[in-house]
Amino acid sequence: MSDTSIDLSRESFPTVATVGRLGSPAQVADFIALLKPRVMSLVVFTGFAGLFVAPGTLHPFLAAVAILCIAVSAGAAGAINMWYDRDIDAIMERTCRRPIPRGRVTPDDALAFGVVLSLFSVMLMGLAVNWVAAGLLASASAFYIFVYTMWLKRRTPQNIVIGGAAGAFPPMIGWAAVTGTVSLESLALFALIFMWTPPHFWALSLYRQGDYAKAGVPMLPVVAGKAATKRHMLVYTVLLFPVALLPAFLGIAGPVYAVSAALLSGCFLLLAVKVLRRDDNKPARDMFGFSILYLFALFGLLILDRAPGLWPGMAATFEGGLQILGWR
Repeated sequence: MSDTSIDLSRESFPTVATVGRLGSPAQVADFIALLKPRVMSLVVFTGFAGLFVAPGTLHPFLAAVAILCIAVSAGAAGAINMWYDRDIDAIMERTCRRPIPRGRVTPDDALAFGVVLSLFSVMLMGLAVNWVAAGLLASASAFYIFVYTMWLKRRTPQNIVIGGAAGAFPPMIGWAAVTGTVSLESLALFALIFMWTPPHFWALSLYRQGDYAKAGVPMLPVVAGKAATKRHMLVYTVLLFPVALLPAFLGIAGPVYAVSAALLSGCFLLLAVKVLRRDDNKPARDMFGFSILYLFALFGLLILDRAPGLWPGMAATFEGGLQILGWR
């Protein structure tokens, strides 16, 4: 891995005059945007899947509280991430319309908002559900804020590889909410997201390379080049294949999941090969989009495999959709 000559200190970034100067009073939508709702949706879904497939039972109200805590904690970490990264967010095209760079929310308000919600979610999880789940929730938040955002992101091209652990915690938290333990099965769900994260984000960074370079973020394409990044993506996608099958081997998913996971992982692998062979950005865009569908599909299949009663209803819905479209 080649070294980057980019100055990654916070002092090296230009001051953005609009940061923290409110053009108009902040709206509720601005604070919702701080929570990164699109990212939160994936976090909540994987957290729910971990809770749903865990052995044992949890009162529906407490299950709802657990999912709420996971959502709020993820959003709070996102708000603190936006507070810390406000300088580079203002530079990058992908992030310049966030509330702080636009001057909709002051940095101090964003930080206070994130800290209060983070503490609230952990305490509520501990008091209402159990302290193992609360400890994992606090660990995920701390890892994302301190390890990924403040330490790794601006210092190493391995930021996504190591920092991806933060996003892999939710199914473990959901599992612990029910069982009060960390088990091999929940670690397998953690490993699934952990191995998925690098090819997912590297696909994004391939076609956003200029954005990251402009902001001084040492993503792998910026530091090592596109060819090396594509090879890394292929390696991680190959390693992801058997990891995606682990839930079936460990008995928390059945043959429907196993076959579907193999097919989806095969498609993901073919996209990685396509990215490696092509010089344009379209395959990387396609792989990034598919990667989101891939993870949603795998965790959705885990849920459906544990709820066979849902299949008849889904089949009827699918049949009705075909009739509406005139295909039946």
